[in-house]
Amino acid sequence: MDLTNYDEFPQELPLIIEDEVFLYPFMIAPLFLNNKTNISAVEKAINENKLVIVAVSKDGQESQERADGQFYDVGVIGNIMRKVSLPDGKIKVLFQGLAKGRISQFKLDNPEVCQVELMETKPYSLESVTSILNILRENVGKLSKINTKFPVDLIKTIDENNDAVRIADLISSVLKVTKSQAYKLFSQTDIEARLVAIIEIIQKEIENFKIQKDITQKVNSKIEKTHKDYFLKEQIKAIQQELGTGNKKDEEVKSYSKRLKKLKPFMGKDAFKETKKQIEKLSRMHQDSPDASLLQTYVEQVLDIPFGQYSDEKISVDAVEKQLNKDHYSLEKAKERISEYFAVKQLLEQRGVENAKSRGTVLCFVGPPGVGKTSLANSISKALKRPLVRVALGGMEDVNELRGHRRTYVGAMPGRLVKGLVDAKKMNPVMVLDEIDKLGANNRGDPTAVMLEVLDPEQNHEFRDLYLNFAIDLSQVIFVSTANDARRIPAALRDRMEFIEISSYTPNEKYHIAKDYLIPQELEKHGLKKTEISMSQTTVEMIISKYTREAGVRNLRRVFSKLFRKSAKKILSEGESKVLINTKNLKEFLDNPIFEIDPADKKNMIGVANGLAWTAVGGDVLKIEAIKLKGKGSLVVTGNLGDVMKESSRISYSVVKVLIDESKLKIDLSTIPTSLKEKDEKVVLEPSEVYKRYDIHLHIPEGATPKDGPSAGITMALTIASILSNKEIKSDLCMTGELTLTGKVLPIGGLKEKLIAAFKAKMKKALIPRKNYERDLEDIPDEVKKALEIKPVDKIEDVLKEGLI
Repeated sequence: MDLTNYDEFPQELPLIIEDEVFLYPFMIAPLFLNNKTNISAVEKAINENKLVIVAVSKDGQESQERADGQFYDVGVIGNIMRKVSLPDGKIKVLFQGLAKGRISQFKLDNPEVCQVELMETKPYSLESVTSILNILRENVGKLSKINTKFPVDLIKTIDENNDAVRIADLISSVLKVTKSQAYKLFSQTDIEARLVAIIEIIQKEIENFKIQKDITQKVNSKIEKTHKDYFLKEQIKAIQQELGTGNKKDEEVKSYSKRLKKLKPFMGKDAFKETKKQIEKLSRMHQDSPDASLLQTYVEQVLDIPFGQYSDEKISVDAVEKQLNKDHYSLEKAKERISEYFAVKQLLEQRGVENAKSRGTVLCFVGPPGVGKTSLANSISKALKRPLVRVALGGMEDVNELRGHRRTYVGAMPGRLVKGLVDAKKMNPVMVLDEIDKLGANNRGDPTAVMLEVLDPEQNHEFRDLYLNFAIDLSQVIFVSTANDARRIPAALRDRMEFIEISSYTPNEKYHIAKDYLIPQELEKHGLKKTEISMSQTTVEMIISKYTREAGVRNLRRVFSKLFRKSAKKILSEGESKVLINTKNLKEFLDNPIFEIDPADKKNMIGVANGLAWTAVGGDVLKIEAIKLKGKGSLVVTGNLGDVMKESSRISYSVVKVLIDESKLKIDLSTIPTSLKEKDEKVVLEPSEVYKRYDIHLHIPEGATPKDGPSAGITMALTIASILSNKEIKSDLCMTGELTLTGKVLPIGGLKEKLIAAFKAKMKKALIPRKNYERDLEDIPDEVKKALEIKPVDKIEDVLKEGLI
């Protein structure tokens, strides 16, 4: 410690306050400073070639503004060896400690400096501290053996040095102590007391390390014990397995055996044998084996099948008819066929015919969306008091979804039919096979092949699910299927079903359905009372005609739902006790009206005819237009048409040409363009020149909607005949029929939907093929037949006679 080159003490020195640890006189340490006052003190020391004192802030006072009592009154006096400026205004200084000092005076008006005096250690004799130093060296040696982070070089320095103050400073600098403890060691001037305090701290640290070591050993012992316990438990399990003593798995196996024993009278021999075999295999298998959980899942799936559980309610035709009439308006043919189906079953049951429940065909309801196919099955379920299971077949391509996956596959499960029985908890539910026409086939198999087995009464009593690996009886399930288009169902599958056509509803039928079913149901669903909504018959009819386009009533229900949602809001927000909905304010509740089927034109036109078309959502009126252009007799057809309709247009054009050639269609020769030379020579034109000198452009509007089929044949022929003969077509006339090259009119399908569309469009007359007139007219609703004059046609001449003016 050399202070001879500096002024005598006490003296005023720049003050640096450090936040972390006490420095000692022997240290050369870097200090990183960002406090403005500290930086000013450093600048002052460098500029004036002065010493500085480094003090330490008290706990909780770090980075505070300088004040009396914020820092300890002792520190290290030293000099600034080097200063380096850092980014963001910080500096780094290299500080060399020289001596200990005590701050005797600090003034707030000049916080950069303070009055400092040297702190001297009280005199001592080497003999008095030698024994204490020996104890200290011994304890430091013990600590260094326990604490691997203790500096090894420090032990050598202590052993080779006899300066007690130096030894005390060296050890104090490496001890992990709090600021208050460090201050007591630093400020202690009695060397004996200081050495004793250091020994106490070292002994406490030695004890702490011993405790930590003991805890670590105990934790390791506990982990070892856990492993030991695990292996012992595994040995116990193995011993129990060898001795056959019970554990949890054995209890579960016993419960499975009891359940199987109860089900035995109702299961087939193969089913019982397979299940028993798997339970015995499970009992021999270790419960932690990967196959054990798969096997256990299989056993539980089998035991969940409701073997022997049947709905005891006997079939009653009266109950079925009552429920059907309660739930559905109209659909008389469908109701009658369902009643006949269950009448046969009831009669067979009453007369005790063997296997009566498995006899009879499978019903398939065919019709557009929303006409009540699935709800008919719901009514059957209610009437028979049997659970309803719905199996959605739309888009299904994997045959294993119906037949089940083999247990060798990961995540294997029973097929949907078996799962349906489990969900129903009965072996004789009503099972709806929804959208059977949308089954698909790919490289994973053809699901329709499975349906052949399911729907065949001769086979479904032994339906084999691949997951179960035994036959299961489906003969007592009442299968009801639904489809939008029966033509898409494979022929072999169609052969096993009886189709019940459910056609479009007429506007009058829709009104009664809305009045008696939809409106009351939607009022209840929206928490409204009948007295809170006022809606006239005219309003409901307007909603049906101008806001919905469908064969069924699903969209109509949505419209009423929208009306009642807005009504509920009005009642709550505006406090209305009654909401009036009429034709005048209907736009406030709904958007602008949607006119899907244009009404009949009032004016007769040349080259525009009304055809009738069938769509997936019912019938439609199809306007077919034609124009003639000077040309060479070619035919151009536009519109989103399929191949069949394009061919039909060419047939129609050829038929009209034949009619012109045979003079059955008279042509105004004055309308045929002639050249000047022909006029000069007074050439007499043939009627055939009309189709030789004109090109025909035939157009079917609404290109966004695909159209195909032969039933527009007579309509296209009439349109072409009109444009070539320059004769108008009756605007209130519509027609449908396929046309042959010889001019015969062939029957078509979907007549009911087509005539309902004509009725909605307010047509007055409809031309249909004679075979349809004789065969299908009884299916047409009476209100349609009263409003529409329906005429049969046999050949194209009949069409021209009725259509051209």
